Amino acid sequence: MDLNILNNLKLTKVTDSKIDSFDFENVKFGAKFTDHMLTCEYKNGEWGALEIKPYEPITLDPSARVFHYGQAIFEGMKAYKDENSDIWLFRPDENFNRFNKSATRLAMPTIDETRFIGGLKELIKVENQWVKKGLGNSLYIRPFMIATESGVIASPSNEFLFCILLSPAKSYYSGKIKVQIADYFSRAANGGIGAAKAAGNYSAQFYPTKLAQEAGYNQIIWTDSNHTHLEESGTMNVFFRINDTLYTAPTSDRILDGVTRKSLIVLAQHLGYDVKIEPVKVENIIEAAKNGSLKEIFGAGTAAVINQMEGFAYKDDYYELPNVADDESYALQLKNELTKLQNKLIADPFNWTVKV
Repeated sequence: MDLNILNNLKLTKVTDSKIDSFDFENVKFGAKFTDHMLTCEYKNGEWGALEIKPYEPITLDPSARVFHYGQAIFEGMKAYKDENSDIWLFRPDENFNRFNKSATRLAMPTIDETRFIGGLKELIKVENQWVKKGLGNSLYIRPFMIATESGVIASPSNEFLFCILLSPAKSYYSGKIKVQIADYFSRAANGGIGAAKAAGNYSAQFYPTKLAQEAGYNQIIWTDSNHTHLEESGTMNVFFRINDTLYTAPTSDRILDGVTRKSLIVLAQHLGYDVKIEPVKVENIIEAAKNGSLKEIFGAGTAAVINQMEGFAYKDDYYELPNVADDESYALQLKNELTKLQNKLIADPFNWTVKV
C-alpha cells in the first residue's frame, strides 16, 4: 500500500447521517446506500487523489463516452461484522484482480491496490456503523468505473471515474426458482466480453430474461453459442449435482470467473465432495433429469450466495428436480459453511477473510 495516497485522501463528512432513520430489517437489496461514497478521477494518464464525500449524484456531460460506447465495469463484494465488532472483507484481492482484468478488456486503465482495497477500507471505516452484526447481515460493496471524457467519436475514453458505493444488505431467500435453458439467445461468445464484469453483459440479458419470466420462469440458464453446453444461470455461475458428484463449467471467454464459484469449489473439495470442473452438456443434464440421477441445480454469486432451483424447462419440456432433504442438500450445506466462514463463526482455513 502507498501510504502517501491514503494520507492525501480528502474526507468530507455529511452534516446529518440518515442511519437513525434507516430500516435495516426491511432493506431491499441494492436499493439504499450509506452516507458516503469514494471517488477518484483518471485524467492525463494517471489516477488522482482519493476522495470520500457525501453520497450524491454524479454530473456528466451528455456526450460522456460511457453513454455512447458503454465503457463501464463493476464489481460486487461484501463486508461482515463479527461478534467483536471487527469488520472483514471476503477475498478482496480476487475482486481487485478481476476488476483490472475487466478494465483491460474494455480498454480502460487499471487501478492500483492502494486506491481500490486501501480506499475501500478507509470508506468502510467511515461507515463502520452501517455494518451490522449477525448472520445474514452484510454490507454490499459496489466498485465501478465509467468513461467520462466528452465527445462522441468512437474511440476509448481518456478520462474515467472510479467510485465505490456501500449498501446495507440482508441475506435473502426467494425460495427455489424455475429456470429455462436458453436455446436461442446467447449471453456471450468466444473472444467477447463474457468473462469481464462489464455493464453491457447485464443489459443484454434483460430482454431474454423478460421473455422467460413472461413464460413463467424466474431465470435463464445460459448456453454456449451452439446451445449444446450449459454455462451460467442468470447473473450467477451454476452447479449441477448428478448423484454425488458436483459439476460446473470451466471459466472461459464466455464465463465470469466468479469469486463465490471458486470459493465453493474449494470448500466442496474441503468437505470431501466429488467436484468435476468440465464442460456440461445439455443432453447429459436432460438424461440425468429423466433417469433421476440429477439431484440439484443451484446458482452461485455474491448477492444470494446460493440460489436453488426446483426445475428447468428445455424447449417444450419441463423437468422437476427431486426434493432433497436439507441435511442432504449440497447447496444448503455449502451455503451454510460459506456464510459462517464469511461471518467469522467458524475457522477460515483458507485465509480468505481480510480485516478492515
